[in-house]
Amino acid sequence: MSQEWNIRSRGHVCTICEKPLLDKTPVVSALRETNGGYERYDCHPECWKTAERDWEPFSQWDGVYLAPVKEEKKDPLKKEDAGELIRKLITLDDPAMKNVVYVLAVMLERSKILIERDAKPQPDGTIRRVYEDRKSGDTFVILDPRIRLENLAEVQSQVVALLSGTKTLGEVAVEGSPAEGATAPEI
Repeated sequence: MSQEWNIRSRGHVCTICEKPLLDKTPVVSALRETNGGYERYDCHPECWKTAERDWEPFSQWDGVYLAPVKEEKKDPLKKEDAGELIRKLITLDDPAMKNVVYVLAVMLERSKILIERDAKPQPDGTIRRVYEDRKSGDTFVILDPRIRLENLAEVQSQVVALLSGTKTLGEVAVEGSPAEGATAPEI
Protein backbone atom coordinates (compact mmCIF):
# COMPACT_ATOMS: atom_id res chain seq x y z
CA MET A 1 0.00 0.00 0.00
CA SER A 2 1.52 3.31 -1.07
CA GLN A 3 -0.11 5.48 1.59
CA GLU A 4 1.70 5.49 4.89
CA TRP A 5 -1.23 7.11 6.70
CA ASN A 6 -4.76 8.26 6.07
CA ILE A 7 -7.91 9.56 7.77
CA ARG A 8 -11.34 8.01 7.80
CA SER A 9 -14.20 10.07 9.25
CA ARG A 10 -16.78 8.57 11.58
CA GLY A 11 -20.06 7.65 9.90
CA HIS A 12 -23.34 9.07 11.11
CA VAL A 13 -25.49 6.16 9.94
CA CYS A 14 -25.01 2.43 10.49
CA THR A 15 -22.98 1.04 7.59
CA ILE A 16 -25.09 -2.13 7.61
CA CYS A 17 -28.73 -1.09 8.24
CA GLU A 18 -28.28 2.57 7.19
CA LYS A 19 -30.29 3.84 10.18
CA PRO A 20 -28.90 6.91 11.98
CA LEU A 21 -26.51 6.41 14.89
CA LEU A 22 -27.93 8.06 18.00
CA ASP A 23 -25.97 10.41 20.23
CA LYS A 24 -24.25 8.74 23.20
CA THR A 25 -25.15 5.18 22.16
CA PRO A 26 -22.77 2.24 21.66
CA VAL A 27 -21.16 1.81 18.25
CA VAL A 28 -18.80 -0.76 16.77
CA SER A 29 -16.15 0.68 14.46
CA ALA A 30 -13.96 -1.36 12.15
CA LEU A 31 -11.47 -0.85 9.37
CA ARG A 32 -11.39 -3.14 6.35
CA GLU A 33 -8.19 -3.17 4.33
CA THR A 34 -8.79 -2.95 0.57
CA ASN A 35 -6.52 -2.58 -2.45
CA GLY A 36 -7.24 1.16 -2.48
CA GLY A 37 -6.76 1.81 1.25
CA TYR A 38 -9.16 1.30 4.14
CA GLU A 39 -12.95 1.25 4.41
CA ARG A 40 -14.43 2.33 7.72
CA TYR A 41 -17.52 0.69 9.18
CA ASP A 42 -19.55 2.27 11.99
CA CYS A 43 -22.43 0.04 13.06
CA HIS A 44 -25.02 -0.59 15.71
CA PRO A 45 -23.62 -3.43 17.86
CA GLU A 46 -26.57 -5.69 16.97
CA CYS A 47 -26.02 -5.14 13.24
CA TRP A 48 -22.30 -5.91 13.55
CA LYS A 49 -22.96 -9.14 15.47
CA THR A 50 -25.54 -10.44 12.99
CA ALA A 51 -24.01 -9.27 9.70
CA GLU A 52 -22.52 -11.91 7.45
CA ARG A 53 -18.93 -11.10 6.42
CA ASP A 54 -16.43 -13.00 4.33
CA TRP A 55 -13.55 -10.81 5.59
CA GLU A 56 -11.73 -10.09 8.83
CA PRO A 57 -11.35 -6.49 10.03
CA PHE A 58 -7.91 -4.87 9.88
CA SER A 59 -8.90 -3.27 13.20
CA GLN A 60 -12.09 -3.22 15.30
CA TRP A 61 -13.16 -1.38 18.47
CA ASP A 62 -16.22 -0.54 20.55
CA GLY A 63 -17.04 3.06 21.31
CA VAL A 64 -19.78 5.56 21.95
CA TYR A 65 -21.21 7.62 19.08
CA LEU A 66 -21.12 11.35 19.74
CA ALA A 67 -23.19 13.48 17.39
CA PRO A 68 -21.18 16.24 15.68
CA VAL A 69 -21.17 19.60 17.40
CA LYS A 70 -21.30 22.70 15.25
CA GLU A 71 -17.97 24.46 15.73
CA GLU A 72 -17.50 28.20 15.83
CA LYS A 73 -15.67 29.87 12.97
CA LYS A 74 -11.95 30.00 13.60
CA ASP A 75 -9.82 33.11 13.41
CA PRO A 76 -7.91 32.83 10.10
CA LEU A 77 -4.76 34.27 11.72
CA LYS A 78 -4.76 31.81 14.61
CA LYS A 79 -1.68 29.57 14.88
CA GLU A 80 -2.21 25.94 14.00
CA ASP A 81 -2.71 23.47 16.79
CA ALA A 82 -1.35 19.92 16.72
CA GLY A 83 -4.69 18.47 15.53
CA GLU A 84 -4.89 20.83 12.55
CA LEU A 85 -1.24 20.25 11.71
CA ILE A 86 -1.49 16.44 11.73
CA ARG A 87 -4.57 16.60 9.46
CA LYS A 88 -2.72 18.90 7.04
CA LEU A 89 0.35 16.62 6.99
CA ILE A 90 -1.74 13.50 6.47
CA THR A 91 -3.55 15.18 3.57
CA LEU A 92 -0.21 16.09 1.98
CA ASP A 93 0.91 12.42 2.22
CA ASP A 94 4.62 13.38 2.19
CA PRO A 95 6.82 10.42 3.26
CA ALA A 96 9.52 12.91 4.37
CA MET A 97 7.15 14.04 7.13
CA LYS A 98 6.42 10.56 8.56
CA ASN A 99 8.48 11.16 11.72
CA VAL A 100 6.75 14.48 12.38
CA VAL A 101 3.31 12.89 11.82
CA TYR A 102 4.12 10.09 14.25
CA VAL A 103 5.42 12.45 16.96
CA LEU A 104 2.30 14.62 16.57
CA ALA A 105 0.12 11.51 16.94
CA VAL A 106 1.96 10.51 20.13
CA MET A 107 1.60 14.08 21.48
CA LEU A 108 -2.13 14.04 20.76
CA GLU A 109 -2.46 10.62 22.35
CA ARG A 110 -0.71 11.80 25.51
CA SER A 111 -2.97 14.88 25.54
CA LYS A 112 -5.95 12.49 25.44
CA ILE A 113 -7.12 13.88 22.09
CA LEU A 114 -6.35 10.69 20.16
CA ILE A 115 -6.91 7.13 21.38
CA GLU A 116 -4.76 4.33 20.03
CA ARG A 117 -7.22 1.67 18.96
CA ASP A 118 -4.87 -0.89 17.44
CA ALA A 119 -1.30 -1.58 16.34
CA LYS A 120 -0.78 -3.87 13.37
CA PRO A 121 2.66 -5.29 12.53
CA GLN A 122 3.07 -5.54 8.77
CA PRO A 123 4.94 -8.20 6.77
CA ASP A 124 7.65 -5.64 5.90
CA GLY A 125 8.42 -5.12 9.61
CA THR A 126 6.66 -1.77 9.97
CA ILE A 127 3.82 -1.10 12.38
CA ARG A 128 0.65 0.74 11.44
CA ARG A 129 -1.08 2.33 14.42
CA VAL A 130 -4.80 3.06 14.35
CA TYR A 131 -5.80 6.21 16.24
CA GLU A 132 -9.27 7.69 16.76
CA ASP A 133 -9.99 11.33 17.55
CA ARG A 134 -12.06 11.34 20.76
CA LYS A 135 -14.13 14.35 19.72
CA SER A 136 -14.68 13.96 15.96
CA GLY A 137 -14.35 10.18 15.69
CA ASP A 138 -11.96 10.53 12.75
CA THR A 139 -9.66 7.54 12.36
CA PHE A 140 -5.98 7.89 11.48
CA VAL A 141 -3.82 5.00 10.25
CA ILE A 142 -0.26 6.15 10.92
CA LEU A 143 3.04 4.46 10.19
CA ASP A 144 5.25 4.06 13.27
CA PRO A 145 8.67 4.95 11.81
CA ARG A 146 10.50 3.51 14.83
CA ILE A 147 12.39 6.77 15.47
CA ARG A 148 15.81 6.20 17.00
CA LEU A 149 16.22 7.81 20.39
CA GLU A 150 19.23 9.85 19.25
CA ASN A 151 17.04 11.41 16.48
CA LEU A 152 14.06 12.23 18.68
CA ALA A 153 15.27 15.72 19.70
CA GLU A 154 15.59 16.77 16.04
CA VAL A 155 12.06 15.58 15.22
CA GLN A 156 10.67 17.28 18.34
CA SER A 157 12.33 20.57 17.32
CA GLN A 158 10.75 20.24 13.85
CA VAL A 159 7.32 19.76 15.47
CA VAL A 160 7.84 22.78 17.75
CA ALA A 161 8.95 24.90 14.78
CA LEU A 162 5.84 23.94 12.80
CA LEU A 163 3.45 24.52 15.70
CA SER A 164 5.01 27.88 16.60
CA GLY A 165 5.06 29.03 12.99
CA THR A 166 8.81 29.69 12.96
CA LYS A 167 9.27 27.26 10.03
CA THR A 168 7.11 26.23 7.10
CA LEU A 169 6.37 22.66 6.02
CA GLY A 170 8.76 23.13 3.11
CA GLU A 171 11.61 24.24 5.38
CA VAL A 172 11.12 21.29 7.72
CA ALA A 173 10.89 18.81 4.81
CA VAL A 174 14.15 20.18 3.33
CA GLU A 175 15.95 19.60 6.64
CA GLY A 176 15.48 15.92 5.97
CA SER A 177 14.15 13.12 8.08
CA PRO A 178 16.28 11.48 10.78
CA ALA A 179 17.54 8.01 10.06
CA GLU A 180 15.24 5.12 10.82
CA GLY A 181 16.11 1.94 12.59
CA ALA A 182 14.05 -1.18 13.01
CA THR A 183 15.81 -2.09 16.24
CA ALA A 184 15.54 1.33 17.83
CA PRO A 185 13.85 1.77 21.18
CA GLU A 186 10.27 2.93 20.87
CA ILE A 187 9.20 6.32 22.18
